[in-house]
Amino acid sequence: MGRVGKKYRKAKEVVAAKPSYPLPEAVAAVAKNAFAKFDETVELAMRLGVDPKHADQMVRGTVVLPHGLGGKSKKVLVIASGEKLKEAQDAGADHVGGDDMVQKIQEGWLDFDAVVATPEMMKSVGRLGKVLGPRGLMPNPKTGTVTFEVGKAVREIKAGKVEFRVDKTAIIHAPSARFRSGREAARERQDADRHRDQGQAGGRQGSLREVDRAVVDDGPRGAGGPRLRRGTRLRAG
Repeated sequence: MGRVGKKYRKAKEVVAAKPSYPLPEAVAAVAKNAFAKFDETVELAMRLGVDPKHADQMVRGTVVLPHGLGGKSKKVLVIASGEKLKEAQDAGADHVGGDDMVQKIQEGWLDFDAVVATPEMMKSVGRLGKVLGPRGLMPNPKTGTVTFEVGKAVREIKAGKVEFRVDKTAIIHAPSARFRSGREAARERQDADRHRDQGQAGGRQGSLREVDRAVVDDGPRGAGGPRLRRGTRLRAG
């Protein structure tokens, strides 16, 4: 590991005082030790008892966080036809079109953060696999981005829908919350402490639990071994 700063070492020493934390204490600890000048995203890491080499043990899905992630809203492109184009526009899609959008992407245009497509358009969208696939933008029924309900899909993405997928080491990394920098940070630390002391699930606890629940629900039913092999870990950065 490369060199790390004093603030990082100090924060690490503080949280390392205990081997594990209940969720309320973990959220409060992350908030208390956040030191960056930008809004820090809290990432949830879970090691699962699955073998990702087997297709039937792949864990992948999405979850709409109850409070979103905040920050900049994603630019959503919807590739559809007919009345679904208007439905997407009404829902707040940034770009809407059909084969013209496919052609535009083939020419190098990539000014969007998420893509939603209707099933009948996937024949055309499939030609974009080499462009969208490596960027994690390829529409997929599992993540709700290949659907006739384009309006719902757009609203969920705009609200802060998070996608998760187990990696080759059987670990899931998913952004789950955000701590604001500056003046808002002090208030959020106080809120986290209050929820911890009262044993309540604050906004970020609720978001983290939603991700945890979604992973369990979307996990393979036939996979051997325990679903969660190692406790949840939080990291801000």
